[in-house]
Amino acid sequence: MSLMEKGVVIHRPDTVHIGNEVDPHRIAPGAVIYPGCRIYGPSTLILKGAEIGREGPATVDNCRVGPEVSLKGGFFKGAVFLKGAAMGSGGHVREGTLLEEMASGAHTVGLKQTLLFPFVTLGSLINFCDCLMAGGTSRKDHSEVGSSYIHFNFTPSGDKATASLIGDVPKGVMLNRRPIFLGGQGGLVGPRRLAYGTVAAAGTICRKDELREDRLIFGGGMKPGNVPSTVGSGAGGKRIIRSNILYIANLIALNRWYDHVRAMFIGKDLPESLWMGAKDVLNAAVAERMKRLAAFVLQQEADIAGRWPGMAASLEAARDIQGDAGCRDAFLEAVNAKISEIGKDYIPVIQGLHASDSETGVGWLQGIVEDISKI
Repeated sequence: MSLMEKGVVIHRPDTVHIGNEVDPHRIAPGAVIYPGCRIYGPSTLILKGAEIGREGPATVDNCRVGPEVSLKGGFFKGAVFLKGAAMGSGGHVREGTLLEEMASGAHTVGLKQTLLFPFVTLGSLINFCDCLMAGGTSRKDHSEVGSSYIHFNFTPSGDKATASLIGDVPKGVMLNRRPIFLGGQGGLVGPRRLAYGTVAAAGTICRKDELREDRLIFGGGMKPGNVPSTVGSGAGGKRIIRSNILYIANLIALNRWYDHVRAMFIGKDLPESLWMGAKDVLNAAVAERMKRLAAFVLQQEADIAGRWPGMAASLEAARDIQGDAGCRDAFLEAVNAKISEIGKDYIPVIQGLHASDSETGVGWLQGIVEDISKI
């Protein structure tokens, strides 16, 4: 039986190329593929209601595309998109990227090793690689990145130990925090940390962490200057190492969330194959950050570089940290009770938890982050 016979809508099939390695059972009835698209990869999954290439040709290579996802045009490889996520035409989305429910980007957005929590919205003409962004409670109250924004993720020293936390995992997964706004034609010099409620005015380049909530950051260009270059000097090395360990700790906490909480929602909107795809992204994200951190640490002074073998072993062991079992089990019990009440609808369940139950969950995940951050 052909894909069209099983209910996949393919406009002008003569212009659509589906590789022989693609499992036709992983393209669901009700998926829509527009002219000029190319679908590759044995891991590719396209679920009901997904639309590929509505605004222009799209290449999808080993992506997991959830229900009602819209990839309007561009190149997509090794990424995972949960229900209702969307990317405009000209997208360039590569490995290590996870867009959760209703996260979106407008046209011409570049992502790699990027994790966007539900509702996070990116404007157009954006490069936003190597970062995690959370915040917001709905499509009307969402964290946003303005058009022509850049996350600066490559240094003159040639390293990418630059991943930024915009929000965090323990509070962000509860979907009840203030949104973060990064104004257009601005930038963030990684690795940075920004708290919930942060507003960066248009045109502002953020070069410092802001860990206080509800702050407005504004500023123009740098003061002109000309001084001897310190490229490769290791300036700020200890801070960068700590920032990277904190980022890895948040990824591991998010992994536990998928192990224990997201797994409770496996079903129509989150089939096991899509859940496993998200898990693969998270595991690959930890490996990527470990590789980038290793490259950075080994460039440092001998006393710092010499600590890397022990640090690496500790971080590898930390990938299995589970956190406080009492807090976890109490939180899971609350989630299960809410599922029994309203069904497996992820966002309403999480947002419908009692505030005290949410804080129990935050405590469980924050404990994981703090334990790992002591390394």
